[in-house]
Amino acid sequence: MATTNNDFGRLAADVLERVRANSPLVHQITNFVVMNDTANLTLAIGALPVMAHAREEVADMVGAAGALVLNPGTLEPDWVEAMLIAGRRANELGVPIVFDPVGVGATPYRNETGARILRELRLAVIRGNSGEIGALAGAGGEVRGVESVSGVADPARVVRELAAKTGAIVAITGKRDFISDGKRVLGIDNGHEMMKSVTGTGCMSTAMIGAFVATCRNQGGVATTGREARGPEDGCLLAVASALACYGLAGEIAAAKARGPGSFRMELMDALFSLNRDSIEKGARVVEL
Repeated sequence: MATTNNDFGRLAADVLERVRANSPLVHQITNFVVMNDTANLTLAIGALPVMAHAREEVADMVGAAGALVLNPGTLEPDWVEAMLIAGRRANELGVPIVFDPVGVGATPYRNETGARILRELRLAVIRGNSGEIGALAGAGGEVRGVESVSGVADPARVVRELAAKTGAIVAITGKRDFISDGKRVLGIDNGHEMMKSVTGTGCMSTAMIGAFVATCRNQGGVATTGREARGPEDGCLLAVASALACYGLAGEIAAAKARGPGSFRMELMDALFSLNRDSIEKGARVVEL
């Protein structure tokens, strides 16, 4: 791909502006640990969060949403069933589903839940750390609790193969983020080590992806740099990459001001709120692999 970082920065800024202009509702069935932070992140970038998880209302709620985020970090049976109910309705309506397989690889129950979601729902995006995606793909990786302690040896290959198998865009986030639609693989080099010092930063990136992917549904594919998108899938690959580049860039900006994990958390929200075209065009670092 001939796209330069500056070209990609313009694309990423375009997508963020669409989020702010359209304020999509992002329905998040997510975990207790991150619920407040992911809701605040969604607001900070200009989208609208709703954290409904009761089985009695999730099908109705997803009908008003631009995207559905499923994050079983503190999973239990009722929530898993609510995710499946919401996911089936999202599939009927064409609402994109973003799945964060938190802790897959740590216990048999998490492994079974991840496999069930893959089997029963049509997912638009799967985002996890290297251990989680490796375990989900059967490609190795070790998870302790919800943290990756051993990742996959070839993340570019793993995301490409899992994307081709599932039809979803797959992202492994870490020092470099790897993203694929089964054909193309993009690498995102934005981010900062301090992001690992605050719980839930991975889950927050999933919420960010949910808001950006909502533009794929609303706009019929995100325009790419210097050419038309090849279709909604191509546009959504770039929407995911844009979300992760903007999120990582906000982490860099926050880390430059923070004194430690507590102030970093606060600065991250401010940085997300303050992202602008100039900072994104100058700061986004993306490569095609």
